[in-house]
Amino acid sequence: MGADNKPSRLVASLAISDNPRTWPVIDGRVTIDGVDVRTTVLHPSEMFWRQLKYAEFDISEMSISSLMIAASKGDRTWVAIPVFTMRSFFQTWGFKRLDRGIVTPVDLVGKRVGVPEYQQTSAIWSRGIFKDRYGLDQRDVEWFMERVPGKSHGGSTGFQPPQGVRIQQIPSTTNIGEMLVKGELDATLLYLTDKNLVDRSRIDITQDAHIGPMFADNLREGQDYLKDTGIFPVNHTLVVRRSLLEQNPWLGLNILKAFESAKALTQSRMIEMAEPWQTSSLDASAGPLLQSDPMPYGIKRNRTVLETLARYLAEQGLTPAPCALEDIFLKQALDL
Repeated sequence: MGADNKPSRLVASLAISDNPRTWPVIDGRVTIDGVDVRTTVLHPSEMFWRQLKYAEFDISEMSISSLMIAASKGDRTWVAIPVFTMRSFFQTWGFKRLDRGIVTPVDLVGKRVGVPEYQQTSAIWSRGIFKDRYGLDQRDVEWFMERVPGKSHGGSTGFQPPQGVRIQQIPSTTNIGEMLVKGELDATLLYLTDKNLVDRSRIDITQDAHIGPMFADNLREGQDYLKDTGIFPVNHTLVVRRSLLEQNPWLGLNILKAFESAKALTQSRMIEMAEPWQTSSLDASAGPLLQSDPMPYGIKRNRTVLETLARYLAEQGLTPAPCALEDIFLKQALDL
């Protein structure tokens, strides 16, 4: 009990990214039961680096790939909560020089390809999908990594290039964007320009006539992948400090409930805003689509996507074997 005879509440720090599914938590419309949260909004690149290197926050978003890599090496600092605030078809995040004869990903064989960080989850997905669907082996590409060891996720998880993979360090005097514009790179697996303490690229490469997206039709590529596999890739989850959870075993499910509520609020608002277009449209299919949930939380509805990511990590030589979900996720949430 506190000095005023009211039940004491846990005070915890939270690092979170700025996206529609987290807005209700950030602005206080949704709270975590029993917790007074001290919230910091950060870009994911910086957030993950700070958590992996310094463990500054009690609760945060986390790179799923870096979490699995750390866990495979015996790091038990964090327990994952099955909240997945970010999804995309990451293979469509790439860019290529239009003068290098690159039509499909298999044309990257022998090419010089940039990547902010080799072990980041979006890069894992892209390389895995390129191998499964287009036959591109990671060992057939010369990779150029932008992040330096001291400001990388891998710097805190003991990253070493997998056997047979060639990775060059981009000098700190330049970056992926500059090298792509100058023709020193043929492509990049993804491209990040948001200001943060980790990523250095800033050029808007979409304005360069010599550079274009990896796929001629990114929308079609993503839709085809979803239709063929049923997978909508995830790259972030939530984590809570294990020592804090052990002292407060109720905390994990309370976090999950809060973020479920935040997502529901966002989706409800989206449906409300779309109602005029739905009711005035001759296409009745919009209604069921708006009522669906393409971004479910929990383990049951995400086991396939998570186990696919774990398989990719092992196949790419970043973990010795696929990480078991039971080893990293909250025990009480495994059946949810």
